[in-house]
Amino acid sequence: MSKKCFSYLAKALILFLAIILNVSSAKAETTGYELKFKINMPDTICYLAHYFADKQYIQDSARTDSKGVVIFKGKEKLPGGIYLFVFPNKTYFELLVDKQQVFNMECDPTNVISTMKANSSEDNFEFYEYLNFIQKQSKEIESLKTDRNIKVIAKENTDEVDKKMKGIDQTVMDYKLNYIKLHPEKFLSKIFLASQDVEIPPAPMLANGKKDSTFGYWYYKNHFFDNFDVADDRLLRTPIYQSKIASYMKNLVVQIPDSIIKEADKIIDKGASNYETYKYLVWYFTNTYETSNIMGMDAVFVHLAKKYYTKEKATWVDEASLFKIQDRAKQLDPILLGKKVRNLVLADSAGVFQSLYNVKAKFTVLFFFDPDCGHCKKTTPVLKAMYDKVKSKDVQVYAICTEVEVNKWKQYIRDYKLEWINVGDPELHNNFRHEFDISTTPQIFLLDKDKIIKAKRIDVETLQKILYGELGMEGESIQTTGPREEGH
Repeated sequence: MSKKCFSYLAKALILFLAIILNVSSAKAETTGYELKFKINMPDTICYLAHYFADKQYIQDSARTDSKGVVIFKGKEKLPGGIYLFVFPNKTYFELLVDKQQVFNMECDPTNVISTMKANSSEDNFEFYEYLNFIQKQSKEIESLKTDRNIKVIAKENTDEVDKKMKGIDQTVMDYKLNYIKLHPEKFLSKIFLASQDVEIPPAPMLANGKKDSTFGYWYYKNHFFDNFDVADDRLLRTPIYQSKIASYMKNLVVQIPDSIIKEADKIIDKGASNYETYKYLVWYFTNTYETSNIMGMDAVFVHLAKKYYTKEKATWVDEASLFKIQDRAKQLDPILLGKKVRNLVLADSAGVFQSLYNVKAKFTVLFFFDPDCGHCKKTTPVLKAMYDKVKSKDVQVYAICTEVEVNKWKQYIRDYKLEWINVGDPELHNNFRHEFDISTTPQIFLLDKDKIIKAKRIDVETLQKILYGELGMEGESIQTTGPREEGH
């Protein structure tokens, strides 16, 4: 074989290997991730974590080699977001993960921002340019705050310092706006936009010559999501997403079920085009209002469970969990505020059946109690003292004992001198415990004359405020009566 021929073969082989290596590298980048960090901490376990809503989760772990280099590697691409490199002492630095998932970063752990090198990752190079810029501006702000405090103590004019501080704020804003303008498609731009507050223009003048005092609220509310892409699941893996949603629902939405339901549906619809954001939003709202301690918010849970937790819509939920959620909604639906309770027909202590619907009163208090319950022993005398004050105002108590031991129930009635309607179900013929969601005692429901629920799961003090308001009575303190508890 001639040298010339060999040269051609060698070049061909080199070209072939180059193609193979490039294809292999491209394949690794499109199907997995490989993040390499040099941190000058040899033989140490480090972690790769990520944000998810208001929490942080570990994604991967690896040990540094003798040179302090650690590689996190996986066969599947990481979902985009802000990730955390976590040192053994639980301190961390942030990095961006988006389309490019094969890159190197290097820093001194004692001064991460200033020493960070991220030349192989354009996203992180620009991210740390920004962090260095912010670090510098923050130092200037702190210095100016110190100057301002000195001037305030000395009772000197602070206008010049305030002007400088405002100028720094504007410099930071200009930095972000310029970056967004130059790189509108980049993840960092999405983060800047999502973090940006709504700028409210001056309020217009009304026909009477006065400024519209509600303009600021409505403008802010209507434009709250202008720069925040609810369907971008990368933002879900940042500290921004959940706090943004929670802020809107808490600060800009009237805290009544109908308003919350309307706004929750609107936000879920905004995120519905992305499976991950849709799944999170449905879970977030359902969980938030199922566990809310604010009276009446279970109506939000019932609505969401009925609308979204179906086999067709909640495809991420297993069949057993789906059944539990639907069953819970069915249980709560009949006892929501504003609904008429089902009739209860239970026997009193003399064996005579008493119908709840036959109680003719302007207000009826349903009181579920257990004679062995410590909280019930504290609540009962307070409730009785209040009842003694309002019974002449057309108020009745329909007290249901959840205990099955008749002797304990009757003794309890005698001990506390309970002259209201006392009923029970010692033989467990009635399903009221499930139907009224009585998992703990005591439980108090307030019904109007038509047996429609006006309030529920309230203490006696709240019950008193509601009744006194409805009956036009002055707020008098309640004097309790009844037997002293053991040990008192």
